[in-house]
Amino acid sequence: MNAISEFTFIQYETPEDGIARIWLNRPDTANAQDTRFLYELNAAFDKAAHDEDIRVIILAARGKHFSSGHDLGEKNWHAAMHDYPTVGTMCGFTCAGAEAQMAREEEIYIGFSERWRNIPKPTIAAVQGKCIAGGLMLAWPCDLIIASDDASFTDPTVSFGVGGVEFFNHLWEVGARKAKEMLFTSDALSAEDALRLGMVNQIVPRAELEEAALTMARKCAAKSRFALKMAKKAINGAQDAQGRDVAMQNAFHLHQLAHTHWLKVYDFLMDPSGLPEATRRALGIKTADGS
Repeated sequence: MNAISEFTFIQYETPEDGIARIWLNRPDTANAQDTRFLYELNAAFDKAAHDEDIRVIILAARGKHFSSGHDLGEKNWHAAMHDYPTVGTMCGFTCAGAEAQMAREEEIYIGFSERWRNIPKPTIAAVQGKCIAGGLMLAWPCDLIIASDDASFTDPTVSFGVGGVEFFNHLWEVGARKAKEMLFTSDALSAEDALRLGMVNQIVPRAELEEAALTMARKCAAKSRFALKMAKKAINGAQDAQGRDVAMQNAFHLHQLAHTHWLKVYDFLMDPSGLPEATRRALGIKTADGS
């Protein structure tokens, strides 16, 4: 079990005084998230949060797409959990039954997303290209989202037999009816849709995305650090008082029920019939009709 001291899939920099920028840096997989990727990202967020000279944090991504979500091709998911120091209070990563999977997802999925949401500094996500499923769990915890004009946002998990990603913030991002449409159809939200619904703060041409995020960060960094912290706590607290955190936990437990169901049916965490054929073949999974 080793603390993260060097980054493989993440880059950390301070482009200007008071601003930290964290880059997702696994472009060959469209920034798919395996266990190391997420622990590195959490370590980078912690580094920025603990640095008193940093006032604002930007999350950006190398490559064509922001993130393709969880890396379904990762091997030995549960064994990998013992390679890193546990951040939350979860345990039982190699226990029998559903306990190991639930513990893993409480730690690195909903657990990390909740930690990042509550970092006491403004966070800005700069999103380009596709932001799919687990990618939403990186962008949504951020306080502000600036999107390129070619960005799209998708949660296709219902197509895979699951009711939504683990960080179930859909209702708070786009409202109940649009959240249902997003989940029921697995259709993508365009950047324009996301802006109209209030999920995105600003749209810019892709070539201007990096500078737009820096411009927003400069505006925030010029304010009192303590006042920014209090404003963020007030808004996040108001959302939680409306029931966000309770709803999040309820959805997470339903998510685990779905995993348990499909493990009994297919010995896989989801319904593979909704996965692209190439993905099924790569994973060596067959559907009920043998395909």
